[in-house]
Parts: sequence; C-alpha cells; structure tokens
Amino acid sequence: MHSGKRFGAIEFATWTRRSIYVLTILSAIPTVLYFLGWKFVSVPWQPIAILGTAVAFIVGFKNNASYSRLWEARQIYGAIINDSRSFGYILRDALSGKDPGKVKEMFLRHYAWLTALRFQLREPRAWENMGTAQYDEYAKKYDIPERQTKIEDELKKYLSETELQYILSKKNRATQLMASQSKELSEAYAKGEINDFQWTQINQQLVKFTDDQGKAERIKNFPYPRNFSSITTYLLLLFILFVPFGLLKELDKLGEGTVLEGWTIWFNIPFSLMVTWCFHTLDSVGEASVNPFEGSPNDVPITQISRTIEIDMRDMLDEADLPPAIAPKNNIVL
Repeated sequence: MHSGKRFGAIEFATWTRRSIYVLTILSAIPTVLYFLGWKFVSVPWQPIAILGTAVAFIVGFKNNASYSRLWEARQIYGAIINDSRSFGYILRDALSGKDPGKVKEMFLRHYAWLTALRFQLREPRAWENMGTAQYDEYAKKYDIPERQTKIEDELKKYLSETELQYILSKKNRATQLMASQSKELSEAYAKGEINDFQWTQINQQLVKFTDDQGKAERIKNFPYPRNFSSITTYLLLLFILFVPFGLLKELDKLGEGTVLEGWTIWFNIPFSLMVTWCFHTLDSVGEASVNPFEGSPNDVPITQISRTIEIDMRDMLDEADLPPAIAPKNNIVL
C-alpha cells in the first residue's frame, strides 16, 4: 500500500519507462517511413478512433473490476481486525479466571494463524505480475516480509515444537491452525471451563475467521477472468500499433503554408506517444491492482494489519513488551 500523497511523476515515468521506449519506437517507425516518401503507410484516423473508444470501455471495465477486487480484499482484512479483537476479549473474559495459560496459548495460535495466512496469500501465482522486470525492479524500494523470512521461523515464535512440526506438515497451515483452535475450545467446553453461551460465542468467532480466510483465498486463487484480460491486451495492442499510422496525414497538414511545412510530420512521435502511453498506463494501473495479495506496492498491507492485531491482542493481556508497528519504507507498506 502506498501511504504517501501520491506516486510522484518521476516514479511513474521510471515505472513505465520500458513501455515508453517501446511506444517511442512504434511511433517513430511510421513517421520515418512517411517522411522518406512512403505516403501509403498513412491510414484514416476514423476507424482507429472507433477502436480507441472500444479500448477505453474495456480498459475502464478492467480497472473497475481491479478496484473492486482490491477493495474487497481490504474489507476482508478489515473484518479480520474486528473479529480478532472480539475473539480476544471474549476468550480472555471466558477463560482468564479458570485457565490463563490456555488463553495465552490460544492467543499465540491466533498470531500463528495470521502469520500462516499472510504467507499463503503471498505465494506466487502464474497470472501475477511480480515476476516481471517492471515490478521486480520497483520491489527493491520496499520490503516484502514474506520474502525475507521463512514461515517456520515466524511460526516458531508462537507454537510449541510439537505443534510447529505438525502444522508445517500440512498443506493449508492456516486452516489447520484454526482447526486446532476449535479442538482446544471443544476440550475446554468438555471440561466445563466454559458454558454453553461462551462456547457458542467463541465458536462463532472461529467460523468468522474461516469465512474471512476463504474469501481471501478466493481472490488469491481466482484471477481476473483470462478472457477479459486477453481481449483487453489484444485490442490495446492493435490500438497502440495503429495510432501512429492514423495521425500521419493530420499532422503533416498542420504545417501547410508555414515555414514548418514538411516538418510537422515529426510531431507524430510525441503526440502518438502521449496517446498510446495514456491508454497503456491506464491498463498497467489496473493490472497493478488486480491481484491485491501478490506483493505489489498497491497491495492490501496484510503484514502491517497482522502486526496491528497482534499488538492489540497482546495489549489485552497487559503484556509490556509489545512488538513494534510496521512502518512504511519509501511510502510503501505491506
């Protein structure tokens, strides 16, 4: 998540510089050919304008869908914050007078669940963008905690050695940690440590966590539909290729009757670049938001949120040595 006022113009230019190079070359080729006398390479601008309208609609549709996925992901983690706080004080008040050790153990297991979930959500997928040069280069400006540490090192802070090895042997570790919470709760209920109402209350919180996890996994594991993504790419590519050819005659006419006659054709390069860069960058912005857990600078800050939850819950137990909040690096926090 970008925590500053805005991405700077230099940041944007640097992030898109590879596309700027390509778009400049694509604009220069027809311009040079036309200047050398290949007048036939010019095409009418009207069909290109119609194509541009179609591209604008489909890119806008993609960006809207991308924002919806990003905002839903943030809502899911907002629910995890609220549900975690409720779980913390309900569990504390139900068990603290009877078995404070169990309260501490279940709190630690909840931190482990948050940790396992964020590691799972940061796992790469084939359709994500973080493996490309553009994103990999920008990622050097900030920290992706799940790439800097191993999950076993993080989980050992919260789990006993026996439980740690058990959880690491599982495929979906977050699910198994929540299953362990349910088992612990059932044992407390069977021993009479909590009554029916308390068992129901705490169990409902576990169900909410399972729902939240499932919603996050749905966004993670189901990409923006490939048919919509593909047609956007193809139409955008066609538009970018044809724009420089459609502006040739119009810009050549611009200098008629002036000292610039015959030279205004070179305006085709910056004008074509400006138009194609706008469309291409709009598509890139949507692509940068469509996978909100991949580790991009526009991601939902699930690591920061997990740390905030841990701080709040430890504070409920009046612990003095609280972990520090995660601060942004170069205005980016994950």
